[in-house]
Amino acid sequence: MVSSAAINCKGMNKMVINHLEKLFVTSDAATIVKESDVHHPAAKMIAQAAKTMEDECGDATNLVFTMCGELMAQAQGLIQMGLHPSEILIGYEKAGNRALGLLEKLTAYEVKNHRDVQELARCIKSTIASKQFGLEDFLAGLVAQAAVHTMPSDLNKFNID
Repeated sequence: MVSSAAINCKGMNKMVINHLEKLFVTSDAATIVKESDVHHPAAKMIAQAAKTMEDECGDATNLVFTMCGELMAQAQGLIQMGLHPSEILIGYEKAGNRALGLLEKLTAYEVKNHRDVQELARCIKSTIASKQFGLEDFLAGLVAQAAVHTMPSDLNKFNID
């Protein structure tokens, strides 16, 4: 019931009618997938990956759809060139391992003093800007203040859960 174009249009509201004939108007990809009745095995896997991303990170379902779509488009070209799907999978696994190795080395900014509100605000500003563009300076300061006030005295005992 949901076209792929509906999932990729960021910022536009989409009307979704689920399998119970209930109407939803949303621009949230996670809601669209949750309310869709997916049957195709590959689409089910992508929907599960998006749900896992939503559960673990609270966001980035559009990223999952975009990445999966591009990986499948590239795989289609490789299959048409004559590569076997198992060879493509091995290549994707190697590329994934290489990317994870590179990510460990990439650091934009490292917090030296976890109790410095300005330093924390600088680190979280880009994350807030992705959801509340234009208010990131104000909100980053508030979130940083709240984080400093709730931090335990011994940061080694900090429970991230």
